Order: sequence, then structure tokens, then C-alpha cells
Amino acid sequence: MNVLKEVVEDYEEQLNYSSDPDARVGHKTADSSFFGYKTHIAMSDERIITAAVITTGEKSDGKYLKELVEKSRATGIEVTSVIGDTAYSEKENIQYAKKEEFQLISKLNPLITQGGRAKEDEFEFNKDAGMYVCKAGHMAIRKARTNKKNVGKNQRQTYYFDTEKCKVCTFREGCYTEGAKSKTYSVTIKSTEHKEQETFQNSDEFKEQARSRYKIEAKNSELKHGHGYDTASSAGLFGMEIQGATTIFAVNLKRILTLLKEKE
Repeated sequence: MNVLKEVVEDYEEQLNYSSDPDARVGHKTADSSFFGYKTHIAMSDERIITAAVITTGEKSDGKYLKELVEKSRATGIEVTSVIGDTAYSEKENIQYAKKEEFQLISKLNPLITQGGRAKEDEFEFNKDAGMYVCKAGHMAIRKARTNKKNVGKNQRQTYYFDTEKCKVCTFREGCYTEGAKSKTYSVTIKSTEHKEQETFQNSDEFKEQARSRYKIEAKNSELKHGHGYDTASSAGLFGMEIQGATTIFAVNLKRILTLLKEKE
């Protein structure tokens, strides 16, 4: 039954690829996925969307912090703090926030708190699934801790990938050794990275500001359930960008009218 299920899923995935060449498979949890696109948005405290970046479904949220901040600033927004989930707490974003002098209210993933990562440009951590995804968009199928505890070496969290996918992957050169029985990616678990961010996230100031993060989830829900943004109306990334622009414009306009009424 499991083999049959995998065959059906592969067939459905290929069918989707053929109907929309730009769409890709993304993951919300280790057991669930979606086929389509992602909309990365920035929003002001007044719940007006100030910037948006639309990408294919497999892209990591945290890679678009800089673009969202720059787009928001271009509209005249003064960015003093950015609130986001754990996807935004990667090292480059912490350095960018420090350089641009704004506070990054983003909790570190427990694995990041305990250690560092190598090849961040090839493997990205999916916070929802708790797994790493390679640059081809394939998610690890299992994970395990390796190295014995308290024996002089840091423990490592090792992620195992499906070698059947690696064998035919377009990025296999330099990543997968021909004939290898396994493909893994390991993370050293240690406590030397992100110390300043870890200290900040334990502060009362961080916790107070983090309480406002629910607003972005509510806005996402409004876009999807109130304006049909949960389903693409046409195929292709350009079509999704048009849909995103018009939907966000409508949602922003409604919010502006609401704010104006409150001032009357």
C-alpha cells in the first residue's frame, strides 16, 4: 500500500508539473506538502501590507527578509523592528539587522541555538517540517543524532535523504557520490552561534514585541479565506504575481478605509 501510495503521489506531482511549469512543491510539515507558490509579505503595525515577494513553493521564507525591508523602506516606512517566525533567524539576517540598525524579533530554532550549520546555500531548514531541504527541493526523510554524548566531541544531528531521488537529481554532481547507499547532511550541535540573539530572545522586550506576530497570521488568513488567495487563478509565476498584486491592493484598500472610519 505504501509503494502504491508513493506511485500515485509521484504521478500527481508530475501531472501538476506538466500543467504549471513554474509551480513547485513546498512543505508545511514533514507529512504534508503543497504544490504552487509562496507569498512573502511585510506588514506595518497598522496591518497594511508594505511589501511582497512571490516565489515558487520550495523557497525558504528567511531568504527574503532583506528584500522585504528594502521594499518597505522604499514606500517611506521607517523600519525599527521586524517580527517574524524562526525562518527569519538565520545568521545572515541577524547580521543584516545589526548592520541596518533594526531589531530582529525572530526566535532561534533550537538546533541553531545549540550549534552552527555548514553549506547554508545548499541546504535550508524547514521550520514547519523540522527537516532540511536540499537546493533541489527534496526534503530529508529521517533524522538521527550521531556521536556519543559527553565524549569530547559535539553531537551531530544527521539528516538522511532519499538516494533514489539523488540518483536522478540535476544537482547530483558534487553533492551525491555515484553508487553511494546514503546521502546525509549533518549539523553540529553546539552553543557558540547566535549568542546575542539568544540573549535578546529571552528578554522581556523581545517577548513583548513577539506578541504582535499573530497579526501577520491573521492577514494571511484574510488573504486566503476572504479573497480566494489560497488557490492560483492562473498558471505561471507572472500570473501569480498579478493575482498577488491585485489581491493585496484590495486588502490594503479595505484596511485603509477602516482606519479612516476609526478616525472620524
